[in-house]
Amino acid sequence: MIKIRDIDHLVLRVVDLPAMLRFYCEGLGCHVERRQDEIGLIQLRAGRSMLDLVPVDGRLGRAGGAGPGAQGRNLDHLCFRVEPFDEATIRAHLASLDIAAGPVESRYGAEGEGPSIYLSDPQGNVVELKGPPGA
Repeated sequence: MIKIRDIDHLVLRVVDLPAMLRFYCEGLGCHVERRQDEIGLIQLRAGRSMLDLVPVDGRLGRAGGAGPGAQGRNLDHLCFRVEPFDEATIRAHLASLDIAAGPVESRYGAEGEGPSIYLSDPQGNVVELKGPPGA
C-alpha cells in the first residue's frame, strides 16, 4: 500500500514565463526558490509545496512535446509525497496492479533532494512518487 502524505509539486509547461512569474509570484504570493536556467526550470515555493515552471523552449520543455494549447499540454507531471518511501514495497504494490514504474532517481522537491519514481496513469499523465529528502 502506498500512503500519500500530500502534493509535493506540480510542473507546468509555460509559453510566457514573465506572465506566469508575475501571476504566481506577485499575484499569489509564491517566490522563486531555485532556478536551473541551463535546463529551463524555475521552482516556486507555494506554501509547503512547490510549483515548477518549465518554459516550452527550454531543454526540459522541448522534451514535453507541443506547448500549451488545443494540441499540446501544459501539465508536465504531478508529484505526490509518499511516506514511507520503501522502493521494494512500492514496486511490489504497483506490479501487483500491472503498473509500470521507472527507475528511482534523486530529484529536488518541496522538501529538498530525495528519491523519486515516475509512472503514468491510464490517460498518460505522468505521476511522480517522491520520498523524503536525503534518503
